[in-house]
Amino acid sequence: MKSKVRIVFFLGLIPLWALAQGVRITHGPYLQAVGENEVTLVWTTDGDAVSWVEYAPGGDDSFYAVEHPSCYQTRDGNRVVGKLHKVTIRGLAAGTEYRYRAFSKAILQYEGQTNVLYGHVASTNVYGRKPFRFRTLDTGRPEIAFTVVNDIHGRIDDLRALTRNAVYGSEDLVLFNGDMVNDMRDETAFFASFMDEAVSLFASEVPVFYARGNHETRGKFNVHFSSYFPTSTGKLYYSFRQGPVHFIVLDAGEDKPDSDIEYSGLSQFDAYRSEQAEWLAKEIRSESFRTAGYRLVIVHIPPDAGGWHGEREVQEKFLPALNGAGITAMFCGHTHRYSYLEPGSLHDFPILINAPNTALEVRANAAGMTLTRKDTDGRELNRFHYPAK
Repeated sequence: MKSKVRIVFFLGLIPLWALAQGVRITHGPYLQAVGENEVTLVWTTDGDAVSWVEYAPGGDDSFYAVEHPSCYQTRDGNRVVGKLHKVTIRGLAAGTEYRYRAFSKAILQYEGQTNVLYGHVASTNVYGRKPFRFRTLDTGRPEIAFTVVNDIHGRIDDLRALTRNAVYGSEDLVLFNGDMVNDMRDETAFFASFMDEAVSLFASEVPVFYARGNHETRGKFNVHFSSYFPTSTGKLYYSFRQGPVHFIVLDAGEDKPDSDIEYSGLSQFDAYRSEQAEWLAKEIRSESFRTAGYRLVIVHIPPDAGGWHGEREVQEKFLPALNGAGITAMFCGHTHRYSYLEPGSLHDFPILINAPNTALEVRANAAGMTLTRKDTDGRELNRFHYPAK
């Protein structure tokens, strides 16, 4: 009986069959750090790749009617090879619609710039569906609509129900106000808990702005959180302006003292909150803040002089700058129960603590800002109205 012989030809150290290999886009793309003149697209692949984005003005013409500009993922002059891809497009016009397509080209062998073997290209689909779209921010926009959710803790059905109105063209953005996960143990759990669903629902076209909660600080993957949610400041505290609303997003960190046994000596949130307090004192003097019709503070943990350590820290370090600054309202979560705190001796602005199973739908224009709290069935539970400053 003749033995079967399998012949494999090699190119260098790579067999020819490997040339057919490629990568898949596993998560994303989703919009981050959207500003008036730039945006960052984030996605992941199941293997090492180099990535880029093609973009075009908004419109109904074919995406491939003409050649469009490409933006590459680079660092210090080199294209980045990896599985996490972040491409920033700059030089955009404010308040303008664009279309985009994301690409990743597999790297099968990489031994420096002189020895690279590429595989197939993966990309978002513009043949079977319309390209993804986004719109840049615009400080001159007369109105804004957005949704706030928090404390989802991986409950995808609730996320789906609470963001039903987060549709491109009708809502400007979505705010995640912390504790969207139970913990950050690894990338798979992070995406499966909420972000894959957010991408499926809206996040490829409606930008997500994130205020980190205390549960996002837990688990060994927590140190990578900012890599998946880049911001305009490079920090997890930042600000942005859309139309008449100026947003200040703060990161309250953990809720117990740094020395608590639960943190195993890894927490340094007291110093981190002090750092934010210094930044906050400068932020409220910015022109964007001073000229805004509405000034909102987004922070997961609410202030409470009689509460846990994190709540006391928010009260002691953030409120001194915010009191007297003309804050329209503060939105919080964390307590897992709804509460509306009127202005008083502790804070001179209202604080709305949102429940895990309700969403805040906000509309603002020159006539005022209306906040509606709705449950997972879309029923209105509360409504508040705030005049412009």
